[in-house]
Amino acid sequence: MSAAVTPRHARHSAGLMRSIYLPRTADALAFAMSTYGIPLLVLATTRSAALTGAAFALEWVPRLAAFGWAGSIVDRRGAAVVFQLASLGRALALAVGAVLLHLHPSGAVAGVTVMVLAATTGVLTEFSYIAAETAGAAAGRRAGARAHRVQAVLLGIDQTATLAGPALAGVLLLAGPPPMLTVITVLSLLAALLALRTPPSPVAPAQAPKVLSGAGLLTGWRTIRSLPALGWLVTGLTLSNLATGLLQAAGPVIVVQHFGQSTTAVGLIWSAAAAVTLLAVTICRFALDRLGLWPVGAACATLASLACLAVAQAPDYLSYLVLVAVLMAADGGMTVVLRTLRSRLIPPEQFGSTLSATILILLLPFPIAGVLTALTPPDALGHVITACAALQALGLFCAFARLRTDPALRT
Repeated sequence: MSAAVTPRHARHSAGLMRSIYLPRTADALAFAMSTYGIPLLVLATTRSAALTGAAFALEWVPRLAAFGWAGSIVDRRGAAVVFQLASLGRALALAVGAVLLHLHPSGAVAGVTVMVLAATTGVLTEFSYIAAETAGAAAGRRAGARAHRVQAVLLGIDQTATLAGPALAGVLLLAGPPPMLTVITVLSLLAALLALRTPPSPVAPAQAPKVLSGAGLLTGWRTIRSLPALGWLVTGLTLSNLATGLLQAAGPVIVVQHFGQSTTAVGLIWSAAAAVTLLAVTICRFALDRLGLWPVGAACATLASLACLAVAQAPDYLSYLVLVAVLMAADGGMTVVLRTLRSRLIPPEQFGSTLSATILILLLPFPIAGVLTALTPPDALGHVITACAALQALGLFCAFARLRTDPALRT
């Protein structure tokens, strides 16, 4: 019996590698380099903390606006088509940006270029992300009881990309903006080519409901409200994301201006955080097999709250790096719990719309974090981080206290 099962399992894993994991890897690396690299690019180009925060907000606001369309289009057209077109569009935008920054390395043209890149790549990246997540959720449903293992692999891919992406972006930025943007362009093209074998959405395009973005988000919102476990977890993680988003938005300012480090040191923080998160995700994978969703999620929530409360008091760069790494590792564990739960609970025919609504809610704090960074004097950022950390701890405590007896998290 085992001899028959093992080859079948090996073929299934190989199929996932070709159809989902490889395209996701290329896209995730491009995602990480653009998300963390473009704010560094703004700081290097403009030398302005306020514009760096504004660029972070500008990077996220269009992403949020794109979610309604992204979920509806993925449900209607299929994940493979959306993923490929979004990756190609991002490659084109980055190539144009690289040429403009080569011709105009400073001044008004450079400033406008990096701001437009922040908005454009943000929108296109979210389309490819929704498509990849939809395909990954379908793979998780096919895996049945092993769904959390598929989600752990996908999160591991994301964290591996985050491990390499920020550091690579920081190193390439030392050679100038065009080389960094060129590498992201190549990765986007690679993702588009690999996406040809990404499986379609679980809803066939001809059968998917033809809804507009607002209707798609409304459908997703109603689905979230009908699933209390998902709703409570999303609420707690949304409040948590305000704190982590503020650390991301303010990171270049804190590290470069407060601790006196280079832009490469900013990337090193997120690479170190991704390395620790990758280890934490691996541990969570086995812990979920033995303990279930709630104990693992509650432990990660406690660790994240304590680390975030301490990071605002970090006396030097090294302690700041360690605390951010611990915080992001705990956040990664909670993300595995969220991904597993939503792949279990969300109906396949509503997955794209509900996923869009879920991620829209989760990402709303990020542009707010950018605005807070832009409006807060650098010397006062520590106080704002402490306030957000307290709100994070309260939100996670309330969410997991409510979820303790929920049957959806007891298995």
